[in-house]
Amino acid sequence: MSLNCVCDNRATGASMNNDSNRTTARSCRENTPFAIDIILHLDIFGIILYSILTFMAVVSMLVFIEECIYIYRKVPSNKKSIIIWVNGAAPVIATMSCLGMWIPRATMFTDMTSACYFAIVVFKFLIMMVEEVGGDQAFLNRAGRHKLKISTGPCCCCCLCLPHVAITRRSLFLLKLGSFQFALLKIVFTILSIVLWTNGTFDLSDLTITGAAIWINPFVGILTIIALWPVAIMFMHLRTALRTLKIIPKYAMYQLVLILSQLQTAIINILALNGTIACTPPFSAAARGYMMSQQLLILEMFIITLVTRLLYRRQYDPLPEEEPDNNENTKMAMLESA
Repeated sequence: MSLNCVCDNRATGASMNNDSNRTTARSCRENTPFAIDIILHLDIFGIILYSILTFMAVVSMLVFIEECIYIYRKVPSNKKSIIIWVNGAAPVIATMSCLGMWIPRATMFTDMTSACYFAIVVFKFLIMMVEEVGGDQAFLNRAGRHKLKISTGPCCCCCLCLPHVAITRRSLFLLKLGSFQFALLKIVFTILSIVLWTNGTFDLSDLTITGAAIWINPFVGILTIIALWPVAIMFMHLRTALRTLKIIPKYAMYQLVLILSQLQTAIINILALNGTIACTPPFSAAARGYMMSQQLLILEMFIITLVTRLLYRRQYDPLPEEEPDNNENTKMAMLESA
C-alpha cells in the first residue's frame, strides 16, 4: 500500500514538472507580449527599473528641447537646423527605446525610426563640419592647396596605396552625395520593409534565404559603410582646423551613438535569435533580447545627451582665417607646385 502511494506521488510530481516545462516552453514560443502583459508582470524591482529608465528618457528629451531653444537664439541661421539635427540623435533614440520598452510589439517600428533619424544625422554631421569652416566656398578656399586622403575607415583604412584626391567642388559634391544616399535610401528601404511586413513577407527573425530581411539588412549595412566613409575623410582633413571647436569629442560622440545604436543592438538581437539569451515569461528569447537592448540604449543615450549638451553649448564665433604658411596639420598632402 505504501509503495503504491510513493509511486503515485512520484507520478504526480513528474506530471506537475512536465506541465510546468510545457507552460514555460509555450511561453518561450509565444509572440511578443502586449504592453498590459508587461505591466501586470512587473514586480517591485521592475517598477523601479522602468520608472528610472522612463525618467531618463524624459530628461533626455527635455535637455534636447532646452538645447534647441539655446541654439535657436545663439547660433547663426546657417547652422541652426544642422546642429539641432546632430544634437537630437541621442534623445530621439532614447525616446524611441523607451516606447519600445513599454510597447514591445512596436520595437521594430521604433528601431526603424531611430535608424532613419541617425541616417540623416550622418549626412548632417558632414555638412556641420563644412559649415563650421564657413561653408562650401570658404572650405574650398582654405583647402584648395591640399589633397584628401581617402585611405581611411571604414572602407579603405588598409589601402594605403590609394592616391590622394584634389579638393575641388566636384570632390566635395561626391563626399556629400556619399552620405546623402544613405539618408535617402535608408528611408526608402524602411518604407519597403514596413510594406513587406504588412504582407507577412518581412520578419527580422526569418534568416532563411527566402526571407526579405536577409536581403535588405546586408544591403543597408553596405550603404551605411559607404556613408560613413566621406564623414571620416572630412574629419581627418578638418580635425586640427576645428580642434578649438571640440570637433574630436563631437566626432567621438557621433561614433559612439553609431556603435551603440547599430552594432550593440545587432549583437544582442543575434544572441537572442540564437537562443543564447534565455526566455523569461512573458518574454520569449527574442523579445527579451529586444527588451535588454532598449533598456541599455536608454541609459547610454541619457549619458551621451548630457555630454553632447556640454560640447555644443558654446559661442559660435567665426573660425579664424588660416595663416598662409599653416598647413593645418591635417595629414593632407600639399599640391605639388608645377
